Amino acid sequence: MAFSITISANKAPPFARKSFPLTVETSPEDTVEDVKNKIQAKIPQFYTSRQRLSLKSEKKSLADGTKLKDAGVTSGSELEIKDLGPQVGWKTVFIVEYAGPLLIHPFFYYLPHLFYGKDVIHSDLQRLVFAMVEIHFAKRIFETLFVHRFSHGTMPLFNIFKNSTHYHILSGLFLAYDLYRPAFAASSRYVKGTIRNDPQFLLICAGLWTFFELSNLSTHLHLRSLRPAGTKKRAIPTGYGFGLVSCPNYLFETLGWVVVCAMTGSWASYLFTVAGTGQMLIWALKKHAAYKKEFGKAYPRRKAMIPFVI
Repeated sequence: MAFSITISANKAPPFARKSFPLTVETSPEDTVEDVKNKIQAKIPQFYTSRQRLSLKSEKKSLADGTKLKDAGVTSGSELEIKDLGPQVGWKTVFIVEYAGPLLIHPFFYYLPHLFYGKDVIHSDLQRLVFAMVEIHFAKRIFETLFVHRFSHGTMPLFNIFKNSTHYHILSGLFLAYDLYRPAFAASSRYVKGTIRNDPQFLLICAGLWTFFELSNLSTHLHLRSLRPAGTKKRAIPTGYGFGLVSCPNYLFETLGWVVVCAMTGSWASYLFTVAGTGQMLIWALKKHAAYKKEFGKAYPRRKAMIPFVI
C-alpha cells in the first residue's frame, strides 16, 4: 500500500534548497535506495551517491538495502537527508593515485640531469627497481579496471586529493628522487663491489617480489569471485592466504615493498613502506571487524593482517 513520507534537510546543496521539505510517494516494500532514486527523479542534480538518509533526529544513516518497513518508516514519517557533497568514482580515484608514480618515475630515471645536475649511469639495481615499480603500479591500474568490484561506487571528491598525496609524493617524488640519484649509480661505492651489485642477490630479490605480487593478485581475484557483478554481496574468503589473515592482499603488498627496502636501503622506500603498512593495517582491522560482525561464529579464527600477531 502506497503512502507519503516527508524528506527534510538541514543543509541542502544550493541547487536544492528550495525543494525541501519534499514529499515522496513510497511503499513499505521500497528500500532506502528506492527513496533516493525518487529524490533524484525530482532533483536530478542531487544524485543518489550524494545522499545520506536517516530517521528524523537520528544520526545513524540508513543502509541502501534496508526496506522502509524494517526501518520503521510508515505513512507520515519524516526522513532527514544529508548532502555528502560532490562525489567521484572509486575507479577514477584509484587510477589517479596509481598513475602518479607510474608517470613520475620515468622522468627521474630517464632525465636525471634535470634533477641531479648530471647524467647517471644506472646500476643493475636501479634498472631492476625501476622495472619493479612500474610493473607494480601498472598492475594496480589493471586490477582497478578489470578485477576489483567495489561495494561503494563513489567517494567524496576531496578524497582524490588527500589519497593521491600519499602515492604521488611518497612513492612518486620521494621514492623516485632517492632511487635514481648518483648514490645508487653503477660507479657508486654504495653499490659497486657490494651485495647490491650481486646478480644472484638481485635475482633472489626479484623472485621474492614477483611471488608476493602474484600472491597479491591471487587474493584480489578470489575476492572478485565472491562478489557477483552489480551486487554488494559478501562471503567469507577462504583459501590461499586467507587461512591466516582476513586481508592477505595487504600482507603480500607489504612484503613486496619490504623486498624493495632490503634491496636498496633507501630511506624513501622505508618511509613509504611504513606509511603504507600503517594505513593498510587500519583498513585490515576495520575489514576484520566487519567480517566478524557480519558472519559471527561462522567466521574462522584468524588475524587481521599479520599472521599470529594482529
